Amino acid sequence: MMTRVLRPLWMISAVLAVVCAAQAARADEPAWVSIFDGKSLDGWEKQGGGDNSKWEVADGALNGSGQASMIWYTKKSYKNFRYRCEVKINDKGNSGLYFRTKAKPGFVDGYEAQIDSTHSDPIRTGSLYGMCHVYKQLTKPDEWFKYEIQVQDAVWRGRKCVKIKITVNGDELYEYFDFANTFKEGYFAFQQHDPGSKVAIKNIEVMELPDSK
Repeated sequence: MMTRVLRPLWMISAVLAVVCAAQAARADEPAWVSIFDGKSLDGWEKQGGGDNSKWEVADGALNGSGQASMIWYTKKSYKNFRYRCEVKINDKGNSGLYFRTKAKPGFVDGYEAQIDSTHSDPIRTGSLYGMCHVYKQLTKPDEWFKYEIQVQDAVWRGRKCVKIKITVNGDELYEYFDFANTFKEGYFAFQQHDPGSKVAIKNIEVMELPDSK
Protein backbone atom coordinates (compact mmCIF):
# COMPACT_ATOMS: atom_id res chain seq x y z
CA MET A 1 0.00 0.00 0.00
CA MET A 2 2.86 2.41 0.86
CA THR A 3 4.53 1.73 -2.54
CA ARG A 4 1.32 2.67 -4.38
CA VAL A 5 1.19 5.99 -2.53
CA LEU A 6 4.87 6.88 -2.98
CA ARG A 7 4.97 6.16 -6.71
CA PRO A 8 2.44 8.87 -7.69
CA LEU A 9 4.19 11.34 -5.37
CA TRP A 10 7.51 10.60 -7.08
CA MET A 11 5.95 11.12 -10.49
CA ILE A 12 4.38 14.44 -9.45
CA SER A 13 7.76 15.65 -8.11
CA ALA A 14 9.44 14.75 -11.39
CA VAL A 15 6.83 16.61 -13.43
CA LEU A 16 7.16 19.68 -11.19
CA ALA A 17 10.93 19.62 -11.60
CA VAL A 18 10.59 19.58 -15.40
CA VAL A 19 8.07 22.45 -15.32
CA CYS A 20 10.32 24.55 -13.06
CA ALA A 21 13.33 23.93 -15.31
CA ALA A 22 11.35 24.98 -18.37
CA GLN A 23 10.18 28.15 -16.65
CA ALA A 24 13.75 28.99 -15.62
CA ALA A 25 14.93 28.48 -19.21
CA ARG A 26 12.19 30.77 -20.52
CA ALA A 27 13.18 33.42 -17.96
CA ASP A 28 16.68 33.50 -19.51
CA GLU A 29 15.35 33.92 -23.06
CA PRO A 30 15.36 37.36 -24.71
CA ALA A 31 12.08 39.24 -24.42
CA TRP A 32 10.19 41.54 -26.76
CA VAL A 33 10.41 45.20 -25.71
CA SER A 34 8.11 47.93 -27.03
CA ILE A 35 9.90 51.08 -28.25
CA PHE A 36 6.77 53.05 -29.23
CA ASP A 37 4.07 53.77 -26.65
CA GLY A 38 1.32 54.48 -29.19
CA LYS A 39 0.59 57.81 -27.52
CA SER A 40 3.55 60.12 -28.01
CA LEU A 41 6.80 60.65 -29.91
CA ASP A 42 8.81 59.87 -26.77
CA GLY A 43 12.17 58.52 -27.95
CA TRP A 44 11.55 59.42 -31.61
CA GLU A 45 13.02 62.39 -33.48
CA LYS A 46 12.31 63.75 -36.97
CA GLN A 47 15.24 64.36 -39.30
CA GLY A 48 14.96 66.52 -42.42
CA GLY A 49 11.97 67.77 -44.36
CA GLY A 50 11.51 71.00 -42.43
CA ASP A 51 8.03 72.22 -41.55
CA ASN A 52 6.60 70.58 -44.67
CA SER A 53 7.29 67.09 -43.33
CA LYS A 54 5.07 65.75 -40.57
CA TRP A 55 5.37 62.88 -38.10
CA GLU A 56 2.59 62.54 -35.54
CA VAL A 57 0.78 59.96 -33.42
CA ALA A 58 -2.83 59.21 -34.38
CA ASP A 59 -5.03 56.21 -33.57
CA GLY A 60 -2.15 54.49 -31.76
CA ALA A 61 0.17 54.68 -34.76
CA LEU A 62 3.18 56.69 -35.87
CA ASN A 63 2.14 58.57 -39.05
CA GLY A 64 4.40 60.17 -41.64
CA SER A 65 3.36 62.53 -44.44
CA GLY A 66 4.58 65.53 -46.43
CA GLN A 67 8.08 66.21 -47.71
CA ALA A 68 10.81 63.58 -47.59
CA SER A 69 12.22 62.97 -44.10
CA MET A 70 13.16 60.33 -41.56
CA ILE A 71 12.14 59.60 -37.98
CA TRP A 72 14.55 57.64 -35.80
CA TYR A 73 14.53 55.99 -32.38
CA THR A 74 17.06 57.91 -30.29
CA LYS A 75 17.25 55.99 -27.02
CA LYS A 76 19.47 53.10 -28.03
CA SER A 77 21.47 51.60 -30.87
CA TYR A 78 21.19 47.90 -31.72
CA LYS A 79 23.37 45.25 -33.29
CA ASN A 80 21.82 41.76 -33.15
CA PHE A 81 18.05 41.56 -32.82
CA ARG A 82 14.60 40.61 -33.99
CA TYR A 83 12.46 43.62 -34.84
CA ARG A 84 8.78 43.69 -35.70
CA CYS A 85 5.96 46.12 -36.30
CA GLU A 86 2.70 46.58 -38.18
CA VAL A 87 2.72 48.89 -41.19
CA LYS A 88 0.24 50.51 -43.55
CA ILE A 89 1.17 52.41 -46.73
CA ASN A 90 -1.19 54.33 -48.97
CA ASP A 91 -1.81 53.69 -52.67
CA LYS A 92 1.25 54.85 -54.65
CA GLY A 93 3.03 55.48 -51.33
CA ASN A 94 6.64 54.66 -50.51
CA SER A 95 8.48 54.30 -47.21
CA GLY A 96 11.20 52.23 -45.62
CA LEU A 97 11.99 50.47 -42.35
CA TYR A 98 15.62 51.25 -41.46
CA PHE A 99 17.92 49.39 -39.09
CA ARG A 100 21.56 49.70 -38.06
CA THR A 101 21.32 53.28 -39.31
CA LYS A 102 23.34 56.20 -37.99
CA ALA A 103 21.92 58.88 -35.69
CA LYS A 104 20.09 61.63 -37.60
CA PRO A 105 19.95 59.38 -40.67
CA GLY A 106 19.43 60.04 -44.35
CA PHE A 107 18.13 57.68 -47.01
CA VAL A 108 21.44 55.81 -47.48
CA ASP A 109 22.67 55.56 -43.89
CA GLY A 110 21.46 52.07 -42.94
CA TYR A 111 19.85 48.87 -44.13
CA GLU A 112 16.37 49.53 -45.55
CA ALA A 113 13.49 47.06 -45.69
CA GLN A 114 11.25 48.51 -48.39
CA ILE A 115 7.63 49.55 -47.76
CA ASP A 116 5.92 49.86 -51.15
CA SER A 117 2.79 48.22 -52.54
CA THR A 118 1.98 50.27 -55.67
CA HIS A 119 4.55 53.09 -55.98
CA SER A 120 6.20 53.80 -59.34
CA ASP A 121 9.38 52.30 -57.87
CA PRO A 122 8.87 48.59 -58.70
CA ILE A 123 10.93 47.41 -55.69
CA ARG A 124 8.19 46.19 -53.34
CA THR A 125 7.63 45.46 -49.65
CA GLY A 126 9.88 42.61 -48.51
CA SER A 127 12.92 43.92 -50.37
CA LEU A 128 16.23 44.70 -48.71
CA TYR A 129 16.77 47.81 -50.76
CA GLY A 130 19.82 47.74 -53.01
CA MET A 131 20.66 44.18 -51.95
CA CYS A 132 17.80 41.74 -52.46
CA HIS A 133 14.68 42.85 -54.34
CA VAL A 134 11.10 41.59 -54.41
CA TYR A 135 9.00 42.72 -57.40
CA LYS A 136 5.80 40.85 -56.57
CA GLN A 137 3.12 42.73 -54.64
CA LEU A 138 2.88 40.98 -51.26
CA THR A 139 0.75 43.55 -49.44
CA LYS A 140 -2.19 45.72 -50.49
CA PRO A 141 -2.19 49.51 -50.07
CA ASP A 142 -4.10 50.94 -47.11
CA GLU A 143 -4.10 47.57 -45.30
CA TRP A 144 -2.06 46.71 -42.20
CA PHE A 145 0.64 44.06 -42.59
CA LYS A 146 3.22 42.58 -40.23
CA TYR A 147 6.91 43.14 -40.88
CA GLU A 148 9.65 41.25 -39.04
CA ILE A 149 13.42 41.54 -39.45
CA GLN A 150 16.08 39.37 -37.83
CA VAL A 151 19.67 40.61 -37.92
CA GLN A 152 22.73 38.85 -36.56
CA ASP A 153 26.47 38.94 -37.14
CA ALA A 154 27.67 35.47 -38.09
CA VAL A 155 30.41 33.43 -39.72
CA TRP A 156 29.41 31.33 -42.73
CA ARG A 157 31.98 28.95 -44.24
CA GLY A 158 34.75 30.88 -42.59
CA ARG A 159 33.58 34.31 -43.78
CA LYS A 160 32.14 37.01 -41.55
CA CYS A 161 28.76 38.33 -42.61
CA VAL A 162 25.53 39.92 -41.45
CA LYS A 163 22.59 37.53 -41.74
CA ILE A 164 19.33 39.38 -42.42
CA LYS A 165 16.05 37.46 -42.40
CA ILE A 166 12.93 39.15 -43.81
CA THR A 167 9.39 38.01 -42.89
CA VAL A 168 6.10 39.52 -44.11
CA ASN A 169 2.77 38.48 -42.58
CA GLY A 170 4.39 35.41 -41.04
CA ASP A 171 5.98 34.22 -44.31
CA GLU A 172 9.78 34.11 -44.26
CA LEU A 173 10.87 35.43 -47.66
CA TYR A 174 14.61 34.86 -47.51
CA GLU A 175 17.79 35.14 -45.46
CA TYR A 176 20.33 37.48 -47.01
CA PHE A 177 24.06 37.20 -46.21
CA ASP A 178 25.83 40.56 -46.38
CA PHE A 179 29.50 39.61 -46.67
CA ALA A 180 30.44 43.29 -47.00
CA ASN A 181 29.22 43.84 -43.41
CA THR A 182 27.91 47.16 -44.68
CA PHE A 183 26.42 48.50 -41.45
CA LYS A 184 27.88 47.36 -38.14
CA GLU A 185 25.41 48.71 -35.54
CA GLY A 186 22.92 51.55 -35.27
CA TYR A 187 19.44 52.89 -34.74
CA PHE A 188 15.95 52.12 -36.02
CA ALA A 189 14.23 54.62 -38.31
CA PHE A 190 11.37 55.05 -40.77
CA GLN A 191 11.35 56.95 -44.04
CA GLN A 192 8.83 59.41 -45.42
CA HIS A 193 9.74 59.11 -49.09
CA ASP A 194 7.80 61.88 -50.88
CA PRO A 195 4.81 64.26 -50.55
CA GLY A 196 2.39 61.73 -52.05
CA SER A 197 3.23 59.04 -49.48
CA LYS A 198 1.45 58.39 -46.20
CA VAL A 199 2.83 55.70 -43.91
CA ALA A 200 1.57 54.46 -40.54
CA ILE A 201 3.41 52.18 -38.09
CA LYS A 202 2.31 50.64 -34.80
CA ASN A 203 3.24 47.90 -32.31
CA ILE A 204 6.98 48.49 -32.75
CA GLU A 205 8.98 45.94 -30.74
CA VAL A 206 12.56 44.69 -30.54
CA MET A 207 14.17 41.58 -29.06
CA GLU A 208 17.92 41.76 -28.61
CA LEU A 209 19.89 38.65 -29.53
CA PRO A 210 23.31 37.41 -28.44
CA ASP A 211 26.22 37.31 -30.86
CA SER A 212 25.95 34.32 -33.18
CA LYS A 213 28.52 31.57 -32.63
